[in-house]
Amino acid sequence: MNDLTAHDRPLLQVLNLKKHYPIHGGLFRRQVGSIQAVNDFSLTMRRGETVGLVGESGCGKSTTGRAIMRLIEPTAGTILFEGEDITRIKGERLRQIRKDMQMVFQDPFSSLNPKMMVGHLVSEPIRNYESRTGKELEERVAELLVKVGLAEDSYYKYPHEFSGGQRQRISIARTLALKPKLVVADEPVSALDVSIQSQVLNLLQDIQADFGLSYLFIAHDLSVVKHISDRIGVMYLGRLVEITDKKSLYKQPLHPYTQALLSAVPIPDPNAKRERIVLQGDVPSPANPPAGCAFHPRCRHAVAACREQQPTLKQVAPHHEVACHLYE
Repeated sequence: MNDLTAHDRPLLQVLNLKKHYPIHGGLFRRQVGSIQAVNDFSLTMRRGETVGLVGESGCGKSTTGRAIMRLIEPTAGTILFEGEDITRIKGERLRQIRKDMQMVFQDPFSSLNPKMMVGHLVSEPIRNYESRTGKELEERVAELLVKVGLAEDSYYKYPHEFSGGQRQRISIARTLALKPKLVVADEPVSALDVSIQSQVLNLLQDIQADFGLSYLFIAHDLSVVKHISDRIGVMYLGRLVEITDKKSLYKQPLHPYTQALLSAVPIPDPNAKRERIVLQGDVPSPANPPAGCAFHPRCRHAVAACREQQPTLKQVAPHHEVACHLYE
């Protein structure tokens, strides 16, 4: 069998990723437990694809994104980027990989240095990796600013002179500076007004078409994720419980947690009716997850098997995977 060409090979493969944070206690501060932020997370992404990652706050979405970016070190698992295992690489090779993997953060104000002019913020990645200087560099930055919908004279202004939506556009311009292949967008519109959210989402889609980007789009708002994603993964307590294309997920969600999330999404038609599934109780602590299926304490369909055996993610329909004993 011939090896896959670079174009055919998946852009990103995450295999059994784990991120646990130790809990220390007692007189000698020994480890007495761990917070299991991410547990056995696996995902494959194609080039030019947008995968949405959704779930309640604290389910491990952002930790997963940061671990994939190597901003935090995974406890276990493998991350393959263009076929290369980047889980344990360091130094110059990791620095070169970072050109192709960039991140857009939730709060554009805290992620931008308030003491730097916008032009210097956007040009900083280019100056770190390329030898462009002077007029050539300024032209490249001006081109990026226009690309994200900002005026060229934004170059000489500071972040505090812009609105939240404009600051996020600056962050996106900075992300695009090195022409990355993968962008992890961590709640990129949740801090913005609803009227501005759609503008930024449309901008991200336009840029994707122009630059051939792949997005891992992390959010808690299912309507936002539906707008931009090709496939959607649902996380609960550090695990992926369902993943499929967005049409299948919204038309026929199989996991009880996904069904509950979708039942809370507003319907534009005032005459349309949908059963509202209200989950009882709180998300269990990741420091002490329940045995069996982590969702069983809040699931109205739970049976004995759910309390005893952890369901694995399995394909139950074409391109549709779910981790549930009772998906049928």
